[in-house]
Amino acid sequence: MSVDGLVSGMDTTTLISQLMQIEAQPQTLLKSKLSATQADATAYRAVNTRFDALRTAAEALTNDATWDLTKATSSSTAVTATAGAGALPGTLSFTVSQTAAAHQVVSAELTGTTPAAVTVGQVTVKDADGSHTLDLVGTGSLADAAAAINKADLGLTAAVVEVSAGKYRLQVNAKDTGAAAKFEVSTAEGTAFTAATAGRDAVLTVGSDATYTVTSPTNTFSGVMPGTTLTVSEKTTSPVTVTIASDPDAVAAKVASLVGAANGVLEAITAYTDKDKSTAVLKGDSTLRTLAGRVLDVVATAVGGSPAAAGLQLTTTGAYAFDQAKFVAKFESDPQFVEKVFAGTPAVPASGSTPASSAVAGIAGRLMELARSASDATTGSLTLLANSNDSTAKDIQVRIADWDLRLGLRKTTLTRQFTAMETALGTLQNQASWLSSQIGSLPTWSS
Repeated sequence: MSVDGLVSGMDTTTLISQLMQIEAQPQTLLKSKLSATQADATAYRAVNTRFDALRTAAEALTNDATWDLTKATSSSTAVTATAGAGALPGTLSFTVSQTAAAHQVVSAELTGTTPAAVTVGQVTVKDADGSHTLDLVGTGSLADAAAAINKADLGLTAAVVEVSAGKYRLQVNAKDTGAAAKFEVSTAEGTAFTAATAGRDAVLTVGSDATYTVTSPTNTFSGVMPGTTLTVSEKTTSPVTVTIASDPDAVAAKVASLVGAANGVLEAITAYTDKDKSTAVLKGDSTLRTLAGRVLDVVATAVGGSPAAAGLQLTTTGAYAFDQAKFVAKFESDPQFVEKVFAGTPAVPASGSTPASSAVAGIAGRLMELARSASDATTGSLTLLANSNDSTAKDIQVRIADWDLRLGLRKTTLTRQFTAMETALGTLQNQASWLSSQIGSLPTWSS
């Protein structure tokens, strides 16, 4: 219990608080250190994220398929061509003789007050898989027949159409297009059904003299040209030409992504290590400065040819600069050179009198390995630094918690000491008052 200067008149609560601030200075320093350590870990992880993005971008350029990217063009809006993985350069001319359609049948006109009042009886569907008698729930009305068709797993949909007042038709459609999806519908009452639309395949006719056809149950053709998908939307009377050609712009976009990722790494390192910025929490960090130097060295010491010839060079401020137009022009004139600079050359085994040669990594391969050494989840240098700071932060948090206990005990001790002082002062004041009263009661002697 604190009496807060009842006898002494001192503000003991404030005095204790000020003393505790002095006592807590070691803990305050620990809290500052904790904040700095956690900021360091966050910064290392931010740079680590940039290196991981660099690894992904570089890995794409080490993939052989990247250097074989193609694009598809069509001479007609009636045909859409899409080049995918494995698409090979080439040209194909054809005519769209027929587009695919879903089979559709419609019943004869039936009369009744409502669909439920029109009786058609048991429904049977005959398709490529055989004859199927459907289970009806109800009286076998037109509405029951439509419900049974929709419920059955036959790839069909049915709807009752009111043609005019009291007159109905049952329309049944195949869900899939193509001739193989054709079907027939019959009922116990002998309802007549006719094909409103005959199911058919899409047909491409190639050639003009010795022609041949290519069919598809849908309006999409896959594999007519390796790795290419053709989608037709209407018949054509004149030939359509589809061309698959190399796509330098797509390759250039991959290189641009790599350059952007590399500059992202350099920018992040500068932001966290700049000695002139108050927000740079990793000023003078040797690991980051070394990594930045190695990122720049990849271009400065490239092998297999000058990257500048392919549009890549370093700026005077320490960044990557990429001229996409220059890259595309060089790729179109000498694709082997460009691929060698960025993707490197594979190892070649010995053959006869020709000695074996080792693989030589290009710019992308060297950046990929550098990024991997920095951002690997287990052994990456940045990962280890971030984890080390996490471990230090946990240790500091334990020490801060210990100081909470220590300061709590110290505050209790100071409170008791001041309380004891106030009590002692009160006792002394009482004794002084008693002595004063005793002295005052003594007789006064005249001289």
